[in-house]
Amino acid sequence: MNLTIWLGFLLSLALMIIIARKNLWVGFIIGALVLGIFNLSFREILAQIQNTLTDPSILLLAFAVGLIPLIGGALEVSGLMDDLVNNLRMKRKLFLAFGPAFLGMLPMPGGALLSAPLVLRAGTDISDDKYTAINVWFRHVLVLIYPLGALLVTSKMANLSLYVAMLYIIPGFILMIVLGYIFLLKGIHGNLKTSDNIIRKKIFIPLAIILSAPIIHLILMSLFKNIIQEIPLSVGVLTSLILAFSIGKLDLKKIIPISLKMKPWKYFLIIIGMFLFLNIFQASNISKVIADIVFCKSFLIVGVAAFLGFVTGRVQMPFAILLPIYYSKFGVEATTYLVFAVMFFSIFMGYVISPIHPCVSVSVEFFGSSLKDFFKRLIIPTGISLIFALIISLIL
Repeated sequence: MNLTIWLGFLLSLALMIIIARKNLWVGFIIGALVLGIFNLSFREILAQIQNTLTDPSILLLAFAVGLIPLIGGALEVSGLMDDLVNNLRMKRKLFLAFGPAFLGMLPMPGGALLSAPLVLRAGTDISDDKYTAINVWFRHVLVLIYPLGALLVTSKMANLSLYVAMLYIIPGFILMIVLGYIFLLKGIHGNLKTSDNIIRKKIFIPLAIILSAPIIHLILMSLFKNIIQEIPLSVGVLTSLILAFSIGKLDLKKIIPISLKMKPWKYFLIIIGMFLFLNIFQASNISKVIADIVFCKSFLIVGVAAFLGFVTGRVQMPFAILLPIYYSKFGVEATTYLVFAVMFFSIFMGYVISPIHPCVSVSVEFFGSSLKDFFKRLIIPTGISLIFALIISLIL
């Protein structure tokens, strides 16, 4: 039975990655259906399809993520993006690291699409796959230690102090910066091409438009805690798009050529495909089968943690799966801050490069790269990060 489950799971991942080289959303849907065929009945598969297509939170998320590339398109057509880049004076390396990291401090689903147009302005001498890797990697450097993100929920699950846990993860944060510089930024020279006279207003206005979406998202979520979270997200993204059109003085008719260029429907379908895969994964016995192969602490908190982060494209869900397994095998009292930090960091590294992770899929699509080339760029720094986590876990 377990052999059949593993066969279906591995086949679904292989098909998903192969098909995604040509069409990302089709790859997700085919991978989800194959996973379902091996693990669920026909009626259960239909139920998960129905759940995905009728879930308001998923549909609103897909709608919002579909609108995000239109914001970048509007900024580009209106010239506001040129104004921003032309008035920034900094080295290209710093710009490529700071841009995605800064926007990542206000996390939102599919938010890598906000930093992608900005990153692209660093020059034409950087390959599509390197742009994709830079956008994803540096967007998540600060997210790793962001106290109001996944760290807040997971530290609460483990009944640990949020800010003490954050201190234990800082070495991983430093490691990500160093590896990002060595493998992604080293060899990139020169400064951004800027205007002779800096006009600060031309920096502030496009940044205000870009940041208005996550800021409105966070404010509305804090004010209206009982509504679907994707409603504030959709309001924020729609407001940002309206501001881009109004401040950029674009005629509403421009939405058609901008849409044809940015193809927002692709990003909508990517989100639908991802959640279909995730829902079928959760309805199957995969997590139980994974738990059965655990044979030592290091394997669980590094290997299985990274694997679950990779196959789910999430942080909280793998943590919720791993924590009870860890408790049952090693005891609640064995959950130290160091164990937590290793487990969280390992999950996070799997999540960063996961094809199920929205930032990865939308970045690959935006820059016209491929998952294969994306993995080639990040497999070594990710591998080094996990070896670092493994060494720490063995010292435990």
